[in-house]
Amino acid sequence: MIFVTGATGMVGSHLLLSLIGGKEPVRALYRNEAGFGLLKRIIRSRGADPAVVLKKVEWVEGDVLDVSILERAMQGVSKVYHCAAIVSFDPSNRGQMMKVNVEGTANVVNAALEAGVDKLCYVSSIASLGRTENSNVIDENSQFVTSRYNSRYSLSKYLGEREVWRGIAEGLNAVIVNPSLILGYGTAGKGGSVELFHTIHKNSLFYGRGINGFVGVEDVVRAMTGLMESPVTNERFVVSAGDYTYRELFTMIARGFGKKEPKYPIPSAALDVVWRIEWLRSKITGAKPLITRETARTSKGNFLYSAKKLKNTLNFEFTPIDQVIEHTCRLIADEIRERR
Repeated sequence: MIFVTGATGMVGSHLLLSLIGGKEPVRALYRNEAGFGLLKRIIRSRGADPAVVLKKVEWVEGDVLDVSILERAMQGVSKVYHCAAIVSFDPSNRGQMMKVNVEGTANVVNAALEAGVDKLCYVSSIASLGRTENSNVIDENSQFVTSRYNSRYSLSKYLGEREVWRGIAEGLNAVIVNPSLILGYGTAGKGGSVELFHTIHKNSLFYGRGINGFVGVEDVVRAMTGLMESPVTNERFVVSAGDYTYRELFTMIARGFGKKEPKYPIPSAALDVVWRIEWLRSKITGAKPLITRETARTSKGNFLYSAKKLKNTLNFEFTPIDQVIEHTCRLIADEIRERR
């Protein structure tokens, strides 16, 4: 039996579909019925019937903060994929994010140890590896340091990783994946790269000046399942297809939608003004800010990543980012048309 947390999120949804139909039955954790929207859309995009596919999974209602549910859910489980997390750069979400990403991970690790599972895969982030103003190429040997380029989300994933390493010290077999910014079909309004696609779909002519690493969601899933099926344990792996300027990325997305390509770099001073305006707007209206101080700061940095270890370990080849973007644009455009 395989157990998946965060099974209705972007990574979890794609992972679940890759596991269904395999040799082992799948059990998955979900918080509420409302969370199934993305998973159902992904199933439909593959020409399948959600009602049929979802019945192939043993569903457990709850979350990673409920220790008793996790203990029951892991009975008879041999493999655990821990995907559940909150990704947010909104200061108002910091408390809950730290609880889910750190305390929730500790609960998953403890339950896995108690149940005697064979192996656990933890979905971390390149954010947990640390970023500084003068970063060289970041890889698995990079260490987290306090820096203005490291967000509270970065800290939460770093501390979550420490819980996994603690579990390893107590006898748990585990692998950790550190994806760069994940590109793929997801839910608008939930943060992450999906917001970039929807912003550019509205004919945005501006782009950030920075550089970052990017990877397709299905490549993240392939890396996870490949590592779990391999004899490798107690190691972490950067999962990043390549480094691109935001102008290159925004241009590929604009082309994917048939929109005008971005022409104007966003001045640093303008970013500093915008995040302050968004902060004030969110305080007055209660709406989520479109950009925060943390996202503004990160968008100006130049961060490079190496996935050489993953490539060598699994003979892994990444899907070209332009193909990932083209496929994602098509799915998002179809969804937008359906909603009109």
